[in-house]
Amino acid sequence: MVLSVSGVVAAGIVVIILYRNGYVRFWSSLACILFGFFLAGTAAAPSVTHFLTGCGSVFSSICRTLS
Repeated sequence: MVLSVSGVVAAGIVVIILYRNGYVRFWSSLACILFGFFLAGTAAAPSVTHFLTGCGSVFSSICRTLS
């Protein structure tokens, strides 16, 4: 649960930064948010969660190796 909450916060921060810098317009960010919301209710949600957990593990091991 901690990883998913921090993932949501990180994704939200990225969307806000992109929106404020003009890279993403309001309707594009709204479409991204709705896509993520509806994707969470499909059968693809466990696969996406597994993929993101794996990416987090790889990133964590790279950070541990570099430090």
